[in-house]
Amino acid sequence: MSANELVSHAPNDAQVYIISPTEGDTLSETFKVKFGLTGMGIAPAGIEKQNTGHHHLLVDLPELPDLTSSLPATEHIRHFGGGQTETTLTLPPGKHRLQLLLANYAHVPHEPPIVSEPITVTVR
Repeated sequence: MSANELVSHAPNDAQVYIISPTEGDTLSETFKVKFGLTGMGIAPAGIEKQNTGHHHLLVDLPELPDLTSSLPATEHIRHFGGGQTETTLTLPPGKHRLQLLLANYAHVPHEPPIVSEPITVTVR
């Protein structure tokens, strides 16, 4: 199956966002990130169901990954294929960029992509 065959279409009003922390927050090295989603539902990786997906947290990624193929699991692209809606992160001191990207059952971003605005936080 080609990557194009794995693309799922998303409603135009679907939005993903980071509930907390918020832009500019100063945090301890270990902190909780809560994910938000409207216009779609959550389903674990491997479960093909229309208008659903699962979260991927982009950490310190300066630009979006390839939105036409399955997302790799790296230290910068964290997968939440179990359908999780929050996580606890431990990051070194300094500024960090966080962004959410929703992807389908095969870890392929939707069309159109459902991506949050990035936020920058400072870890002390």
